[in-house]
Amino acid sequence: MTDRAIDVLVVGAGPAGLAAACRAAECGASAAVVDENARPGGQIWRASAGRLPAAAQPWVVTAGKQGVEWIPAAQVFAAPEPGRLALENAEGELSLTYRSLILATGARERFLPFPGWTLPNVMGAGGMQALVKSGLPVEGKKVIVAGTGPLLLAVAQYLRSREADVRLIAEQARRSALARFSARLPWHPEKVAQTAQFAWSLFGVRFLTGCWPMAAAGEGRLERVTLRRGRRTWTEPCDYLACGFGLLPNTELAELLGCQIGARGVEVDEFQRSSRENIYAAGEITGIGGVELAVVEGEIAGFAAGGRQDRARRLFHERASHGRFAAALERAFALRQELKTLAQPETLICRCEDVPLDRIRSCSGWRDAKLHTRCGMGPCQGRVCGGALEFLRGWKMESVRPPVVPVRVASLVGTEPSA
Repeated sequence: MTDRAIDVLVVGAGPAGLAAACRAAECGASAAVVDENARPGGQIWRASAGRLPAAAQPWVVTAGKQGVEWIPAAQVFAAPEPGRLALENAEGELSLTYRSLILATGARERFLPFPGWTLPNVMGAGGMQALVKSGLPVEGKKVIVAGTGPLLLAVAQYLRSREADVRLIAEQARRSALARFSARLPWHPEKVAQTAQFAWSLFGVRFLTGCWPMAAAGEGRLERVTLRRGRRTWTEPCDYLACGFGLLPNTELAELLGCQIGARGVEVDEFQRSSRENIYAAGEITGIGGVELAVVEGEIAGFAAGGRQDRARRLFHERASHGRFAAALERAFALRQELKTLAQPETLICRCEDVPLDRIRSCSGWRDAKLHTRCGMGPCQGRVCGGALEFLRGWKMESVRPPVVPVRVASLVGTEPSA
């Protein structure tokens, strides 16, 4: 495995990663971006029909002009020694050494188990949007969008634009919490405009607060969803259920590198530096905050990694403003306690290893559950059941070991530390 040296290496090509790479290159550093996808943009700026969203295009163009290297369809799976990462792509393995590392690995959806959640056509809200962007036909299909957070509106809007029959949006948050949150919108004019756009494009679609899915059912695939709102329970026919209960930061690589992890994600200082020397973190990995916060955090990290703390400081006020909005968002869409009662004894919690709730009830934590049930030891390595059990049982993942993603054995052979 041949090493390649880069001044500033960015992992993740979403909003935070693209902004970080551009600002680092602007400071004169050689910069490279690694991403598991074939095109830049991450999950939020994922290309549709071969075209990137308008918000992503200026950053991609700037990165090209500044000579940022693009390393697509590659996954970081190990950190053999300080200052070096091991990657794998279709051609094989690659080793990159860096002076500074910026982690912009984004977030994933949180899934909460309920009866029938493993049926075909029950999927994450963001995951369904990604599939439709990749070509999944939904014209005329009956879709229910459920869970919590602004992502539901964005997904419903996109599905409707692809001629899906969006029957309703079930938001678990209380109406009173959303009203308090809405009162803050006038201080963020861009959010007012975005809200108005959602309202216009989703006119006629039922939006139910204090509502959540109780169960999904069907013969071999999803056919109907049972919903609850207050004391009322009813069943809606549907072809797809797009369901997501917020987002969780992807901290696995940061944990592998020894970065300090707090309640919201990777802990960073004012320059987005982690607890590890020369390792920065930006975007959702430091806490769920939205695109605007992710971009400005990426810019700060890029400037700091490029040695221009003076330029980074100029963005502190903007970051603080977006951070206050993110905190209000988190309060408004906090998960309600009733969701902890959805899973029944026979409901699968770990779908990789077919572990039902009843088998883990006597376990004291992650390690105990792994030893006795193999919960969290399947292909996803706890990325699905981990978020659910953090909410349901208060469990935290106790360790992260390489490889952090599935790789070929041949790649593992080449990751031995240098002599």
